[in-house]
Amino acid sequence: MTDAFIPKNIIVTGGCGFIGSNFVHYVYNNHPDVHITVLDALTYAGNLENIKPILGDRVEFVHGNICDAQLLDELVPGHDAIVHYAAESHNDNSIANPEPFVKTNVEGTFRLLEAARKYDVRFHHISTDEVYGDLALDDPAKFTEETPYHPSSPYSSTKASSDMLVRAWHRTYGLRTTISNCSNNYGPYQFPEKLIPLFINNIRNDRPLPVYGKGQNVRDWLYVEDHARAIDLIFHEGKIAETYNIGGFNEWKNIDLIKVIVKTVDRLLGRPEGASEKLITYVADRAGHDLRYAIDSTKLKEELGWEPTLQFEEGIEKTVRWYLHNQKWIDNVTSGEYQRCYQDMYNQK
Repeated sequence: MTDAFIPKNIIVTGGCGFIGSNFVHYVYNNHPDVHITVLDALTYAGNLENIKPILGDRVEFVHGNICDAQLLDELVPGHDAIVHYAAESHNDNSIANPEPFVKTNVEGTFRLLEAARKYDVRFHHISTDEVYGDLALDDPAKFTEETPYHPSSPYSSTKASSDMLVRAWHRTYGLRTTISNCSNNYGPYQFPEKLIPLFINNIRNDRPLPVYGKGQNVRDWLYVEDHARAIDLIFHEGKIAETYNIGGFNEWKNIDLIKVIVKTVDRLLGRPEGASEKLITYVADRAGHDLRYAIDSTKLKEELGWEPTLQFEEGIEKTVRWYLHNQKWIDNVTSGEYQRCYQDMYNQK
């Protein structure tokens, strides 16, 4: 084990997004001596409401784009670390229009790496299991840190590209870097284009539940706070230049996951069990849809002692309750009201 890295001033890119904002809350709650600067462009998936309750002396928000080299020159000095969450991340959107994914995920990572190199700042890069491609449904294997990259979509290709940039900046320039590749996250503050919050909201409003193909695709699910705890551990105690996979050891077929969500929402809304299964609607499969993702987190467990703490059924119940109890948050996002408020705010400056 190397000596622990103890940062005092960190930049979290994409800290108003789903996974980033949960990490910001985790650091705020667990490291009272750390100042956090959240850098976020507030694209459609960024929501300042996600961190608004903790903004203040210890959490600062900067509205800006990671591709803006001049902004980074102004912002990065004085910080000792960058945790890089900012990314375009929705597969369907990347298929429809890859350009923003190349811009943000590749060029944006390059700009951050250059700023980190210039000002000698530690750099942790958040990636995805999708860079590994997919596995057969009947394959017992899981992705390890040694699995060759084989991305399928424009999204996963740009994330693979950014991973390679991070490795090159360590090898070529000696930048202090770590990388983590995580499985599918779920929990509070997730933009409702994603499966779990989308389906919770659709069930509540008796709207169709669109299922790609026959719903047989398999994903490994990880509660977002367990992910934040893993990143915090890697950031403080991980070895420079290492990659760590983060998974929930929790594989579910999409259709089985959806039925668990239906059952949980119906119960919490006082509906008969399975009443909302009639909303399930099978639709044409996504182009290039990966069959199965499965992450092996053995390295993270053996080297740093991490493993998920929340059982899946408990995590789903906690997640469903959060969305049902935060309907105003959902309504502001789905209506676009959250973005109009920000536009008004910045137009007044």
